[in-house]
Amino acid sequence: MEEGRATLAQSLIDAVNEIASMSGYRTPVKKHYCNLARRVKLLTPLFEEIKDVKEPLPEETTAALLSLREAILSAKELLRFGCEGSKIYLVLERDQIMKNFYEVTEKLEQALSRIHYEKLDIADEVKEQVELILAQFRRAKERIDPPDVQLYDDLSSLRGKSHDVAADPAVLRRLAEKLQLMKISHLKQESMALYEMVSDDPGEIIEKMTMLLKRIKDFVLTESPDVDLPAGENSLSRDDSGKASRDGNHKAPVIPEDFRCPISLELMRDPVIVSTGQTYDRSSIEKWLEAGHRTCPKTQQTLNNTVLTPNFVLRSLIDQWCEANRIELPKDASTSQSRPNRSTYAASSAECAKIEPLLNKLSSASLEEQRSAAGELRLLAKRNADNRVAIAKAGAIPLLIRLLSTPDSRTQEHAVTALLNLSICDDNKGAIVSHGAVPGIVHVLKSGSMESRENAAATLFSLSVVDEYKVTIGTAGAIPPLVNLLSEGTQRGKKDAATALFNLCIYQGNKGKAVRARIIPTLMRLLTEPGGGMVDEALAVLAILASHPDGRTAIGAAKAVPVLVEFIRSGSPRNRENAAAVLVHLSSSDQHHLLEAQELGVMDPLLDLARNGTGRGKRKAVQLLERLGQFIDQQQQQQQQQQQLQQQEEGDQGQNETDAVPQSLEPQTPSIPENAALS
Repeated sequence: MEEGRATLAQSLIDAVNEIASMSGYRTPVKKHYCNLARRVKLLTPLFEEIKDVKEPLPEETTAALLSLREAILSAKELLRFGCEGSKIYLVLERDQIMKNFYEVTEKLEQALSRIHYEKLDIADEVKEQVELILAQFRRAKERIDPPDVQLYDDLSSLRGKSHDVAADPAVLRRLAEKLQLMKISHLKQESMALYEMVSDDPGEIIEKMTMLLKRIKDFVLTESPDVDLPAGENSLSRDDSGKASRDGNHKAPVIPEDFRCPISLELMRDPVIVSTGQTYDRSSIEKWLEAGHRTCPKTQQTLNNTVLTPNFVLRSLIDQWCEANRIELPKDASTSQSRPNRSTYAASSAECAKIEPLLNKLSSASLEEQRSAAGELRLLAKRNADNRVAIAKAGAIPLLIRLLSTPDSRTQEHAVTALLNLSICDDNKGAIVSHGAVPGIVHVLKSGSMESRENAAATLFSLSVVDEYKVTIGTAGAIPPLVNLLSEGTQRGKKDAATALFNLCIYQGNKGKAVRARIIPTLMRLLTEPGGGMVDEALAVLAILASHPDGRTAIGAAKAVPVLVEFIRSGSPRNRENAAAVLVHLSSSDQHHLLEAQELGVMDPLLDLARNGTGRGKRKAVQLLERLGQFIDQQQQQQQQQQQLQQQEEGDQGQNETDAVPQSLEPQTPSIPENAALS
């Protein structure tokens, strides 16, 4: 008991020390986060006194301290995002950020209030200090500070504008100043913060925020000649002696959009092409791949391979542009390999040292220790690729899988989320599946808490990147509960379910399972929900199911054609192409759908899509136009044949009527008697 108490107290001290080492909280949340960090740091004397207490701790106090540690670990992750997260995200998603802040504050307040200080042998001044902190947490939970409305409105208005529409310079300057993005170092930090968020939210939100940052950066580079430009991106001119000198009247040239890496937003020094055809700077895409991602950051398509092909043409153009603008030519990546950061390596080593004790706790009979250890492993696995490899090699995967069947919902959530984070590393996917994790993950997907179900869905998507695991997951019965989550989950849960279903249904055998699970009515409801935010995902899944006979039948029965025609007419480029793809499949098996689309006026939207759509959208539009042309020709031929047949029938009928006239009715020439007098 003595060792357990000391270890618990020391783990609390370590967590607080990690929070104390953080600094530089981002502008939009600085006040709240500084106050939270300060209050947590003031708890250190309490933990040091508990560490030195001689008597065993009461059972309820130990439970409260375990809950407090979990709350402090949650606070640490929240504060870490406050230091390293995107400022633009912190403004636009303020409501969610503040919700997280209040939830963490409430957890801390509840855990602190459950400790019976009168039963602990600690100094009175420490008790008084804790009571003061507790009161501050209670007030913080009730205080609602007004947001910066103008900052939010400026960002929202800029996000709503097309990139082709010029933005108000006054708005751009206000944003750059308020967000403290007037220096290249700050812009680069913001760019990397958004890039790191792509894996958590690969949807349009982060993409739009990235475009916002590009606009702000272009403004800063063109309007602020005194900006702290790094080497290679400055506005240096050369005097007659060849020495570099600052020309105060010369503004920094704006880097052409095609020369920027989509990840770092910086001038590409070694452009390379990935399998989707997109170009990135080698260092940025290598970092992305090393983190375990196997998708294209820009398009979110799964990469067929990780081969990086040098883009020599673009490199040549960048060299010419740099020379013309008197900018130092980018150095070749092969001659400037970055060295590992010693502090980062030390931090990773320190984190790896925690793994073995955490595995011992996972094997413990104590539910509290299991929950705590699973939660810490979850956070370690989230942090970086090295941790994921180390945790898996230490043998954590089978221990975490055992916890998937625990009745404790929080432990179950930690376990499935830890497996999700571990699965990001490709080498871990095989170990997770081979140790029999899929049935346990499906169990969580069926009966866990909402957050556990969502993370289970994301884990199945991550595993299903490997083709053979698509079969394993489908056979394990994952598809019906994924369809249920698609119907009743939160926004994030629906997206996780849709992504997993899309990937699983690439395998033909899973498509029938999805149709039998009544996915089509759910997809149609998502397509027609006002403000539902699931149109992109629903149309993508619908397009892949339309290639299956049962899928086409169900889509046709769901009266989908009017909805598809409307998306072809006025949807986003990606939605237009998917809607056209579904209609191509429908019309291949039943021309009545083509007739219905024609009657709804699909011809003009298809002509526009064939001219202005995406590459795939153009192909689908051309296919539909050809079929419509054939269909119209067939209709005209049938009409002509019917007219000819009708004319022939009418002609035959007229002849028959002539032949059937009675003799008495024929016209007669009157006879003239021979003896009649002529007059």
